[in-house]
Amino acid sequence: MKNLHIKVLALLLVMIGLGLAYYKVTRLGLPVLPAEQTEVWMVEARLAFEAKGGPVKVRFYIPSAPPGFTVVGEDFISSKYGLTTDDGGINRTAQWAVRRAEGKQVLYYRIELAPEIAPIKPPKEKVPSFPAAPDYPEPMGSVVQALLEEVRRKSADVASFSGELLARLNASNPTENVQILRKGIESEGAWVKQVIYILAGARIPARMVYILPLKGDISRSKLIPWLEVNNGREWLAFNPKTGSRGFPANALIWHVGDEPLLELEGGGSPKVEYSVSSRFQELVLVAEQRARQINSLIMDFSLFSLPVQTQNVYRVLLLIPIGTFLIVVLRNIVGIKTFGTFMPILIALAFRETDLLWGVAMFAGIVAIGLILRFYLEYLKLLLVPRLASVLVMVILLMAVISVLTHKMGLERGLSVALFPMVILTMTIERMSLVWEEHGPGEALQQGLGSLLVAILGYLLMANKLLEHLVFVFPELLLVVLAMTLLLGRYTGYRLTEIWRFKEFLRKMEMP
Repeated sequence: MKNLHIKVLALLLVMIGLGLAYYKVTRLGLPVLPAEQTEVWMVEARLAFEAKGGPVKVRFYIPSAPPGFTVVGEDFISSKYGLTTDDGGINRTAQWAVRRAEGKQVLYYRIELAPEIAPIKPPKEKVPSFPAAPDYPEPMGSVVQALLEEVRRKSADVASFSGELLARLNASNPTENVQILRKGIESEGAWVKQVIYILAGARIPARMVYILPLKGDISRSKLIPWLEVNNGREWLAFNPKTGSRGFPANALIWHVGDEPLLELEGGGSPKVEYSVSSRFQELVLVAEQRARQINSLIMDFSLFSLPVQTQNVYRVLLLIPIGTFLIVVLRNIVGIKTFGTFMPILIALAFRETDLLWGVAMFAGIVAIGLILRFYLEYLKLLLVPRLASVLVMVILLMAVISVLTHKMGLERGLSVALFPMVILTMTIERMSLVWEEHGPGEALQQGLGSLLVAILGYLLMANKLLEHLVFVFPELLLVVLAMTLLLGRYTGYRLTEIWRFKEFLRKMEMP
């Protein structure tokens, strides 16, 4: 019953730990590997116009939760203008206003975007009503009806109808009917409006969408009108020039509809310029913005919400459970003897500051000299507490001497000996001397080397950057470590060293 209790508890801890980590990776986009970066696009819209000297009001469409992207940052640069934004669902507008302005005026809108890792289902839009069939003027009416009838015979649904119609309208060798429909169309926007006008003859809802392709660093880019048709369930995008389905890669949907993007009151000669640039940014910063966008509280209550100095402390502290789990495995499964339970891990933490070779050399030197001095104290027949205090004083003096000597020799790394846990060193010397007296030098050296070996392994484990990154970004993984520790806590089988030690006996037991 008790084993079942522990197994169920361990399973619950593993599920919670892995579940939270899986959510952070797949939903928030937190990186599994350290120093992972993602491409971030910065789009800037520059609005310039001439003010007439009176009140000025500028209304400009801006992206609203663009699909496929996470908004990392957004800025409105307008020194003396008041700013309000209005989110109407599909579209979003920014309105600048000032009581009096004269001369050339420039306003900026900037938005930073990162690729969305998990597609977010766009909010369901109201199904549009079927448009009324236009009363086309002649001869356009006859041409449109003939074209729509041909397309209808060679299509099965709204998508195939729209694709076939666009293919015919954009044919390299257009028919006379298509040439009539193309006549007088000069701009891309006018062409999309013409297609929408023709689709209305088949009573298919359609609309214009302005997109901005994000590719490379472009100083002067422009919005491209695109076509969307509704099939009764969703809006389907089409290239109005080729009839191909979908949007281009990395296309930012800026505005839906054919309304003017910029409305200006109190000024003239408006001009809008778009520029695009890209850079790489830490995935963790992008994940924080993504969490705010989807109103997730996990990042607000994560270690990233702490001050940077405290974060650095926890980057080290969270590695200690990994080291203690190593101790559990090496002592309970392998059977390595050490002085104290957590002494090797604390020494391993000191090795992180001293480097491994310097740390091992200084640790071995202090313990060896301290052990000699401890044997001398034995002749003085001191009580326990004064003896421990004397060893502590000697350890501190040894550390001070090593620091001064290495500094004089130009070996600055020796100064890091001050980071050794002096109390742990004192207790190690005391325990080693007791084992030496009670069980002999062989046992004392065996436990001493065992402690040093575990400290080295602990250092190699805790100095791993990937492990440090995982436990800090996903501290819930320590629940998995806790689960495995609980399971090992019920282990009562042979240790590996015992199997090696009693191999002859076990071999005889297996013989008939």
